[in-house]
Amino acid sequence: MFRVWAVVSVFLLASCATLETRTADPTEMARLEAQAQNVEIIRDDYGVPHIYGKTDADAVFGLLYAQAEDDFPRIERNYVWAMGRLAEIEGEEAIYSDLRARLYMTMDEAKAAYENAPADVKALCDAFADGLNYYLATHPEVEPELLTRFEPWMPMFFSEGSIGGDIEQIPLAGIKAFYQDKEPGDALLLTSNAPFEDPEPAGSNGIAVSGDLTRSGNPMLLINPHTSFYFRGEVHVVSEEGLNAYGAVTWGQFFVYQGFSEKNGWMHTSTYVDFIDKFREDISEQAGKMVYRYGDEMRPVQVSEVTLDYKDGKRLKSRTFPMYHTHHGPVTHMEGDKWVATKINWDPVNALKQSFLRTKTNGHAEFNEMMDIRTNSSNNTVYADAQGNIAYYHGNFIPKRDPMIDYSGTVNGWDTRTDWDGTHPVEEAITLLNPPNGWIQNANSTPFTAAGDNSPKREDYPAYMAPDKENFRAVHAIRLLDEADDLTLNGLIDLAYDPALPAFEFIIPSLVDSYELTNKDPSYAEAIAVLDGWDHTVSADSVAMSLAHFYGMEMLQSDARPKGASRMETYMHFFERGTPQEQMALLDKAMGKMTADYGTWKTPWGEINRFQRLSGDIDLEFDDAQKSYPVPLASGRWGALAAYGASQGENTKKIYGYRGNSFVAVVEFGEKVQAKSLLAGGQSNDPDSPHFDDQIEPYINVEFKDVPYYRDDVEARAVRTYRPGE
Repeated sequence: MFRVWAVVSVFLLASCATLETRTADPTEMARLEAQAQNVEIIRDDYGVPHIYGKTDADAVFGLLYAQAEDDFPRIERNYVWAMGRLAEIEGEEAIYSDLRARLYMTMDEAKAAYENAPADVKALCDAFADGLNYYLATHPEVEPELLTRFEPWMPMFFSEGSIGGDIEQIPLAGIKAFYQDKEPGDALLLTSNAPFEDPEPAGSNGIAVSGDLTRSGNPMLLINPHTSFYFRGEVHVVSEEGLNAYGAVTWGQFFVYQGFSEKNGWMHTSTYVDFIDKFREDISEQAGKMVYRYGDEMRPVQVSEVTLDYKDGKRLKSRTFPMYHTHHGPVTHMEGDKWVATKINWDPVNALKQSFLRTKTNGHAEFNEMMDIRTNSSNNTVYADAQGNIAYYHGNFIPKRDPMIDYSGTVNGWDTRTDWDGTHPVEEAITLLNPPNGWIQNANSTPFTAAGDNSPKREDYPAYMAPDKENFRAVHAIRLLDEADDLTLNGLIDLAYDPALPAFEFIIPSLVDSYELTNKDPSYAEAIAVLDGWDHTVSADSVAMSLAHFYGMEMLQSDARPKGASRMETYMHFFERGTPQEQMALLDKAMGKMTADYGTWKTPWGEINRFQRLSGDIDLEFDDAQKSYPVPLASGRWGALAAYGASQGENTKKIYGYRGNSFVAVVEFGEKVQAKSLLAGGQSNDPDSPHFDDQIEPYINVEFKDVPYYRDDVEARAVRTYRPGE
């Protein structure tokens, strides 16, 4: 077999006379100062930046400058991670994340992609770098961890704004097992002895309703991403070239990711479309070189190497790794004695182009044309516009495959039939346009219930196009939308924050029945009575909510949970087949944990479930001894539309929110666009800013702010007006 090697070198951090410099030369500074004069930033009373530029590039320049004012550390960290340089900050444990990034694109490839990009894309990338470099040049007090200069090719590494993106679906354990200094044949996937953790469901809710269901007769859109808190900021960016987009921007990107213009709005939800494939390769040696079988051919394995730096105390060390590629993609792990290449969508120039064009479309025809660029691989899209349309796109980048082959696992790369045959055009994908029921919903769930009885039909599409399962958030949304009528923006907010928790409508009555079927141990009688009298809704003063949450968490950690079952399948398993004894044992564990952590299981939910923001640090830390706020929301696990993911900190007993509802907006499209929004915590990561925590209480109390979209409204709410550098 072929040896996978690593070479280590060491040098002092202080000796790294980096090629990067944060001090622009006089000619560059003059150019940046001149461009800054084409930009105006108006901060409103919540600190939201409204950026006005002469050209799109000017607006991007101002957008990145304003983002850096609000949260430069997250901008820097996003690019450090995306470019494969995280180990230079976090140490050797991050080196396989860096290797994964470089397996899919090297620095040289990123630079070449930028150089070969169309002029309009290059102009936006230039403005991205210029805006950040001008911020650093005018803010000498800011100390980057690593990136003291930004280059216009860097967005090639971070071309799509979804949280994690496609590449994070490639497990690091397999990469580490394959590429560490071992014989590949001896490499095994790593196992972990870490305790079970069921993280808050990632994803989002998108809802579009037609004018048939609204009081005004205008369509409406719910934009409800469920990301980690502070992952995106709220912005408004305008140019004299037709750009006028408001919404959430992923830190460091030059386009509004989820948002709206006067003409239309778009909401992305994470998709489970099968758009990544693993190819088992048949590797052998010919004339001292590695080859792989492809049909009747023997093709050479592409072998290159990469040197990655990593921090070790005050020293910077480096390791050199080989990188192996077939035409299917980079080799990422092994299965048995076979190397496996993992193929994903990697088309950064078109991804950037599509992401920016999306924000400038003026109706469904243009939006549909933009979608046919087909690079938005990890998302579904819920859409509404001022022309009265509502629409849905399930995925976007969908490889064409042989329908007779099962792509749910690893396929044989030597079988030429397994290769992708381009991608499906939009007209072949699962879409909806103006269903007669008047609503569309997606909650990272199957498209075959997206519009109730008017949904697409499973039998009309290949299996790989929609392996998505149903979840209780979608069940919740459908139930509410079936009854929706005469909606206003406030009515849509009420719908999006409905307190019902459908999962508990199944598992709690089943638990009560289990108590009746066992010996009715009196030590559980009071808890069962509390649960039996509960209406399965969340509130801050509810003891039943607390007990149900911890009971449900024990269910998800149970050895009786079917292997590979989704959360919904797990709940239904216990509802349909769980024994009374199993369910009572889980209740016993839940009550025991609550008593140990809080002194009694009779603890109201608001005393447990808290919001706390102590610093602008990327890695959140919590402290039971410091100020926090009760939150009357619940996890999306239980079907909460307004998802609030919370967990215990390293040294806490209370649970603190860390993901779920982050940026939320409701939008109505008519003669003029109207919108309301909320942002978890606040716009700024600076604890000294009034906008660090000014939205905590509105967030908890569901008090949305009116969005000032038009210039007159922006100026009426203006607190500060300035140009970059002032």
